[in-house]
Amino acid sequence: MQVRNFLDNDDVKVIAEQGAFKVIEWQRDLSVGYSDAVAAYFASEMNVRRRQLVCTLNGQNGVTTQAGAMQWTMGNVQATTGVKGVGDFVGKLARGAVTGESAVKPEYVGQGTLVLEPTWKHVLLLDSVQHMGGGMVVNDGFFYACDSTIKHKAVPVSRPSAMIAGGEGLFNLGLQGAGVVALESPVPMSEIVVVDLENDELKVDGNFAIAWTPGLQFTVERSGKSLLGSAASGEGLVNVYRGVGRVLLTPTAA
Repeated sequence: MQVRNFLDNDDVKVIAEQGAFKVIEWQRDLSVGYSDAVAAYFASEMNVRRRQLVCTLNGQNGVTTQAGAMQWTMGNVQATTGVKGVGDFVGKLARGAVTGESAVKPEYVGQGTLVLEPTWKHVLLLDSVQHMGGGMVVNDGFFYACDSTIKHKAVPVSRPSAMIAGGEGLFNLGLQGAGVVALESPVPMSEIVVVDLENDELKVDGNFAIAWTPGLQFTVERSGKSLLGSAASGEGLVNVYRGVGRVLLTPTAA
């Protein structure tokens, strides 16, 4: 089986590659009409382009994706639920209910190619061990795909009484194990701010953190020690990360 006019298209550029994953970027959008041509031109000049994740399956590995992300597959590729039994299914339902992520994420196995739907966001490829020490907690809406060797779990937020006012949920998606994780991001990897904490704390006003290491304590707190202090600072509730670990921040809110 052969595929033509895809990776060999002169409008397609491979911008990142790690493990089973390639991120491709369409350099021009030639499908726009006359009335949209000017907007499409300036969007391309500002690096606003369609990107896709291409996954290679070799018969021994598997890829887990966000539900509904698949565009097409080629070869002997099957979609499974990744459910290992009744208990695992119940656990996935519970985790999906509390994290806001899809309860059962499809797992693709076999030998061939899996291509995910285009996105206008940037796609970050993170080695779980190299970049995040073997695991990470992912903020809502950023998970895109990962190697199926990586386990998923729900990670509770400390001090949940403040989570509603702080715009956070009670739980985030935790990823644990060796492998590559693909995240959707409003900015490219070159603009990601990496903060390494050594028994310190980081306070973030807004939804700027896309992922952090699970050893950190994540809470939602008032920006000041008192209501009056919070009012004086002009801020309300902030997201606080304490301990030893790493936080990945975007310079713009997601």
